[in-house]
Amino acid sequence: MHAERTAELAETRLVDPEAITRAADRRRRAESPVGESGKCFIIAADHPARGALGTGGNPMAMADRGDLLDRLCTALANPGCNGVLATADILEDLLLLGALEGKAVFGSMNRTGLAGAAWEIDDRFAGMNAAGIERRRFDGGKTLTRIDYRDPATPSVLENTAKAVDDLAARGLIAMVEPFISRREGGKVVNDLSTEAVVKSVAIASGLGGTSAYTWLKLPTAPDMERVAAASTLPMVLLGGEVADLGAQRESWAKSLALPGVVGLTVGRSLLYPDDGDVAGAIEAVVSLL
Repeated sequence: MHAERTAELAETRLVDPEAITRAADRRRRAESPVGESGKCFIIAADHPARGALGTGGNPMAMADRGDLLDRLCTALANPGCNGVLATADILEDLLLLGALEGKAVFGSMNRTGLAGAAWEIDDRFAGMNAAGIERRRFDGGKTLTRIDYRDPATPSVLENTAKAVDDLAARGLIAMVEPFISRREGGKVVNDLSTEAVVKSVAIASGLGGTSAYTWLKLPTAPDMERVAAASTLPMVLLGGEVADLGAQRESWAKSLALPGVVGLTVGRSLLYPDDGDVAGAIEAVVSLL
């Protein structure tokens, strides 16, 4: 993004912050969170607010906001990319840029579990809330729900996730819950991606809240996705994370997308920052799966 355009966003925020509200009010919403294919492809960019700026071996890859917005606009320009998941600051920049027309939009709700922090599992809800998501006319909210059996902060995470599910459901909005069974290794939080752990996380997350009518699950690709898909009747979207071999990952995604209940993909860093620098090509390679 040209420095002039980034400067315009900063100037607008300074002198006319209500421009964000006007942009949200006039935006054309998506008719459905899924595309014409009956599947959804949501580009994810909520990593920076958790201090997770690195990808592809570059620890500060996502630190340049103008560059990140450029990449997001390239992704959203593809009609097959029918939505975005991000924190309020990024979504509001995209609103001002007019990049969210006809797109499904999900606000990230809990970002206090900073990457590498001693309190990382104690991931309190300090991002978007259900009232703000409704006010901006977005489609839903996303929670990161890491379950560490040895960390006493875990019950609070589950309780607050359940509250978010209820608050969103009361407004008819989607709660996209991203559960992991996690543990500490060498002081670092590590997610267990075994089939058994993912199935267990699905069982736990599916039961959170007073209703599951509006709950979706955002899940990693496990070795046996048939067992994962069989663990719940809730809609499931697959996440990306750090992908070393995009070609091999595409094959895995394609097989999983054929399973009942798997309704799409929610992928971010590996597509926004591909090794060859071709964001449009990486996006199209995933859109073709749908």
